[in-house]
Amino acid sequence: MEHRMFDLTGMTALVTGAAGGIGSAISHALARQGARLALSGTNPAKLRAFREELNDVYGHDHVEITCDLSNTEQVEHLIPATVDTLGKIDILVNNAGITRDNLAMRMKDEEWDAVIRVNLEAAFRLMRAACKPMMKARHGRIISITSVVGATGNPGQVNYAAAKAGLVGMSKSLGQEVASRGITVNCVAPGFIRTAMTDGLPDAQKDALNARIPMGRMGEGADIGAAVAYLASTEAGYITGQTLHVNGGMAMLS
Repeated sequence: MEHRMFDLTGMTALVTGAAGGIGSAISHALARQGARLALSGTNPAKLRAFREELNDVYGHDHVEITCDLSNTEQVEHLIPATVDTLGKIDILVNNAGITRDNLAMRMKDEEWDAVIRVNLEAAFRLMRAACKPMMKARHGRIISITSVVGATGNPGQVNYAAAKAGLVGMSKSLGQEVASRGITVNCVAPGFIRTAMTDGLPDAQKDALNARIPMGRMGEGADIGAAVAYLASTEAGYITGQTLHVNGGMAMLS
């Protein structure tokens, strides 16, 4: 049989924030390529419904594992639980993220701490834990979802931009540590992506956003899913420490 490009058959993946807008698109993309998923998030009912949806569409026995990424104990348990349930972990996608926007001078310590804990520290803990089974298997893909604002900055988001930029530096460092073991560590940086949240914006605001994008429109979750599926594939095995910017030309970064 001819080999299908970016085929993930036989691979297992953990996706955090799996039932959200971008998370669900990433999960669909990985499942479509044949991966078996552990779907993580904080809402058990939403996760269960999403898991059943994936099972219906793609077959495979996908699983859900509830985890609050602000809870260190739960975070430390997530990779072992994934390996127990799926038998191994080939792909880790750090997608979950929160925002607590405020101008720097008004930003409360809690707003800083919450965003760093979920968006950066939890990702570090999951990367650290995933490396052990991946090193043993001499194969792994670690992919973190960052943001265009991690590269450009954004007023009102010093905490979020710091966490997203931090993920990039962390990925480059880890990528150098584990490259010889066949593990790649990369980032995907979305620009403005259409979600339920952006759909709710007033038309004038949407028009103003689109005017900043050379393609004249927001991206879709599937655009991010495709980028993740590519970086997760065997074909992307010589790419590490990179950030793939998916933003319609809004910020042309190398």
